[in-house]
Amino acid sequence: MSTAVQPLLEVNNLVQHFPISRSYTVKAVNGVSFHINPGETYGLVGESGSGKTTIGRSIIRLHNPTSGSVRFQGREISGKLDSATREMLRADMQMIFQDPMASLNPRKKVSDIIGEGLDIHHRTGSRLEREALIGELLKKVGLSPEHAARYPHQFSGGQRQRVGIARALIMNPKLIIADECISALDVSIQAQVVNLMKYIQQDTGCAYLFIAHDLSMVKYISDRIGVLHLGYMVEAGTKEEIFSHPVHPYTRSLLSAIPYPNPEVEKRRHSISYDYATSGIDYAQGTMHTLEGTHTVLATDQELERWLRE
Repeated sequence: MSTAVQPLLEVNNLVQHFPISRSYTVKAVNGVSFHINPGETYGLVGESGSGKTTIGRSIIRLHNPTSGSVRFQGREISGKLDSATREMLRADMQMIFQDPMASLNPRKKVSDIIGEGLDIHHRTGSRLEREALIGELLKKVGLSPEHAARYPHQFSGGQRQRVGIARALIMNPKLIIADECISALDVSIQAQVVNLMKYIQQDTGCAYLFIAHDLSMVKYISDRIGVLHLGYMVEAGTKEEIFSHPVHPYTRSLLSAIPYPNPEVEKRRHSISYDYATSGIDYAQGTMHTLEGTHTVLATDQELERWLRE
């Protein structure tokens, strides 16, 4: 008899609001729920300002969630953290940031940037062991052990992002939140970094929360995908369900904007426009409907019935 897989990360009704003044609050994330299983990649897509990065930062506790539940490895991490839970979170969950230059300390050598986690959590017994671990990890991400003595400004953008990946991997985490980690790179370098991430996942068994704009890249690397708009999860499912049978008008609009590499096909491509203000849709009134498998859509009963007919 098969047993259900225990999710590595469970996010339930996550809300993240930022009070700006007494009369105005930015509602960045509104009741988002999803889960990530061990060893899988969950892609979060949506336009700028949809709440993708805020979700990642709330999960790793760079922001304190306004409400909702976040469970990691069976432990609640959305409220006040005790010392044992905080240490587990800092060791087993890591983040790769969007800007590889801004996220690296320009005054520190690569060896100190990557090895900081080892030093804080006392993971090595000697300096030689520390250097050996850092050198081995640099080779794994496509750099040389000699690069450990350099500073971030001495690297290209792609190399700096590899340093950021190495920094995230040094603690052997169970979950890596990759926040737009390829958006600042050239297209050829993007492919190298994504292939590197897939190789590392096969080697270590880590899971990814992959946050990105590029739908083609998300389709390539992700197992399941969640589509965000205005802080709401409007559609979620496997990549086959999302790309082959999109239901929500916003998802259809996103997919229609993907360019084709074939110029003849590209000339005939028609983008679907979607304007929430004039669509007549109220996300706050909708509920998540399960269509089949893991495919879910945020809609009222009438909206879902109409979209399925279209």
